[in-house]
This record gives sequence, C-alpha cells and structure tokens, in this order.
Amino acid sequence: MRDALWRMPAAAQAEAVRGAEISAAELMDSHLDRIAEVNPRVNAVSQLMAERAREAAAHVDRRRAAGETLGPLAGVPFTVKESTPVEGVPTTFGTERFRDLVAAADAPPVARLRAAGAIPIGHSNIPTLIMAGMHTRSELFGDTVNPWDSGRTPGGSSGGDAVAVATGMAALGLGNDSGGSVRIPAQFCGVAGLKPSTGRFPADHRVLGPADPGPASQILVTDGPLARTVGDLRLAYETLAGTDPRDPRAVPVPAYGAPPAGPVKVAVVADPGGHGVHPVIRAAVTTAADALRDAGYDVREVPDVPRLEEALETYGRIVVTEFAPSWPAVRGLLGNGGDRYIAMAMEQTPPADAAEFMTLMSTWMNIRRSWAEFLDTYPLLLGPVFTEPPVEPGIESRDRAGRDRVGSGMRLCSATSFVGVPAVAVPTGVADGLPCGVQIAGRAFREDLCLEAAQAIEDRLGVLTPIDPRAGGPAGATPVR
Repeated sequence: MRDALWRMPAAAQAEAVRGAEISAAELMDSHLDRIAEVNPRVNAVSQLMAERAREAAAHVDRRRAAGETLGPLAGVPFTVKESTPVEGVPTTFGTERFRDLVAAADAPPVARLRAAGAIPIGHSNIPTLIMAGMHTRSELFGDTVNPWDSGRTPGGSSGGDAVAVATGMAALGLGNDSGGSVRIPAQFCGVAGLKPSTGRFPADHRVLGPADPGPASQILVTDGPLARTVGDLRLAYETLAGTDPRDPRAVPVPAYGAPPAGPVKVAVVADPGGHGVHPVIRAAVTTAADALRDAGYDVREVPDVPRLEEALETYGRIVVTEFAPSWPAVRGLLGNGGDRYIAMAMEQTPPADAAEFMTLMSTWMNIRRSWAEFLDTYPLLLGPVFTEPPVEPGIESRDRAGRDRVGSGMRLCSATSFVGVPAVAVPTGVADGLPCGVQIAGRAFREDLCLEAAQAIEDRLGVLTPIDPRAGGPAGATPVR
C-alpha cells in the first residue's frame, strides 16, 4: 500500500491516517513524489507548497499520537485554484502583476478543508485572471496539459485542479464555477466535480481589495470541489457546506434534505436548445440514463430545459454590463492575446443602461422561478456538461467561430449557474481514448440528490482515474470498477 498511497481515494487516505495504518507524512511524501514525477509533463501545480505541507502533515501525526480525534479528511492533500487565497502564499491569478500578492488569510473554503484535516499541497494553474478563455493557460505559468491527450485542452478555468486530481498529484481540488469552470475540466479530465447551489458554501472573493463585486459576481461564482470518486466529492461537500461570518450569503440549510417519496423523476435533455450535440456526448447521456433506470430512477426524456436562450442572453448582458467599467484596466492585465476571449464578448454584447439593467435583473428572477417550477416536477435533470469531447487548446480565443462554438458547448453549464442550482459532473466512460461525462442538476440546496444519482452512475460505469499522462495521442484507459 505504501508504494502508491496517492492512488487511494481521499476517503481511504484519511481512514488510513486516522487508523494509524500510514502516517500523514508518508501520505504527503507519496503525493510530493508523484508531483515531481508528473507535473513537469502536465504543468498543473503552479505553486508547490512542499515544506508547508510536510509541516502540516507532521502536525496531524503529532495530534494522532497525542490521542486527539482527527477530522474526516485527515492528512488528505488538496490543490487550490490560483485565484483562491491560501494564507502566506501569493494569489497570483496567473498574472505577473499579482506575483507577490501574498494572502493574509485562507479563503473560507480553504479554511473549512483545513479544519477537516486536509492539507493544501499547491496552487493550481488557471487561465490568466480566470478571463483569458476556457483553456488553462496563464501568463505567469504557461499551458496546462490534458493528461489524456496533449492535443486537447483540460478545460478551465479550474483546469489545473482537474489535471492534478486526475493524475494523482492531489486527492481533491478546490476550484470555482460560474458557468462550467469546475464541471468542464471534470468532463475533459475524467473526474467528478460539484457546482453547489448559490449560498451553499461560504466564500469571500474580495482578493484585490475591501470592496465586494457586483451582483453577477456575487451570485454566479461558487467554489466547488473536484475528486476522482463521487464518495470523495461527498466528503468535500459535507466539509464545505455551512455558514461563515465572512459570507452573509451562505445559508444554514441542512446538507441532506428529506428523502423523496417514491422513485425520483429525472428529466433527460441530451441537446439543450436543439443546437446539436456530438454523438459521443449523446451516447454518454443515454448510457447515464440507462444506469439511472437500472438504479430505480424514473427517467423521462423531456423536450428541453426552461427558457434556455433567454437565460443565456440575460446572463451575457448582465455580466457584460457589470464588467464594462473595469474592462479597460483589466484588458491591460490580460497581456498580449489574453484579452481576445473577453474582447469578443464585449464587442458582441453591448452593456445595458440603468433601466435595461433593472429589467434584466427582473428577468433573471423570472427565469429562476421557471426553473424552480420545472425542478418541482423533475427533481433531477440529466444532460451534457459540454456538448463535445475535449476540444483543442485555445479555440475559444482564436476567432468568433471558435468562441461561439465553445459558448454553445457549455450552454447547459451556463444556464444552471445562472439559475443557481447545484450540479454534479460525473464520468461515464471513455470514447476514442478520451473521457466522457454528464451532469446531474437538481433543485436548489439538494446537492444530496445530485450526489446520490451521480453515485448510482459511478457504481454502474466505473471510475476512470488516476491515470499516467500521455505525451502524444489519447490514453487508452478503461473504467476501474
């Protein structure tokens, strides 16, 4: 067991540390050795915190030796997105300008994971300022490589976390998601990811100053974990859920709701909006639907999700309007070519005036109501994460056609973020050497139902990672059951 501790699920790692089968120091050294072996090939861990991590592991071992009760994630290494503060470490956002922006305190989700015994092992790479595109490429750290195929993007903006988890460099990753930034890398790298309900996890995104962002950033951005198994995702969910005085948005809703009466209805939409879906992704949705039927779910195909086009248009107008005043300053920070992704959005979508913005905010609430009514009938929704297999790096910044293609591919992620409901991305298998997956969205604050359904899929279709990176073509991995 000691030869490959990094291969173990997070739950098994913590159990072995608590039970004195292994030391936290051994577990940490195993992951640090794995990082030394793999990270030069994939460039996912952007700032390694080796000595700090070793010190934290030694502290866990001293606590165990003293007879103290250890937390549910005792000794488990996790990565943290470059935009999320870790006390004493720069929060660089992947840009030279913030290379020395040392965090004074842990962000709330980092603090909660630490309190459960988990240990930050490194920051993970992101697109520059989280705005340079879907591909994980930063001015400060360069490109992160998809371990399944170096010619495909790992996705973003939490791509570094997904790659680190998929290759066994960390058992958990802490990303965030405002339209697919956890779920898309999860699909592209063959791992599981959770975007929680708005208000489920406490956060504090005031990294660059004391002022809070505008309403779109307050509501749309949610921190979320990535893991190799749904069980590990559940452990992270239970740890991250709760309240914190630093975040008045976080509400004290129980992590688990009342069990549903009878079989849970699942609405299936393989092609949201009817814009087309790759046959591989359609097959993944069908495979997941069959797995849920086998597990006793009441699975029904429905024509579409509520008001998709209106949701996407409103989402875009609100975000652009909020972002427009700061765009000239931000554009300079994105560097040569890094501004193309946002620049195309700014050119395509004009900002609204005050009266229009008020109408947009009203429409936002109205669309959320439509989704709540839909999910009252169907507590779960099964659909694609991204409507294509992993695409080549940077197509979203290449030209307008590439940007539109990526925007269309992530449309269900954008809509579910816009209405604030939870969603779990879960792998379904491998096609043409690349991972496939789906997402299960659900009623607000019913992450538990989403996780249960994802577990049913995983139980029947297997786990795809950890994997060793391939320098050339796709890795021929098979599910681990």
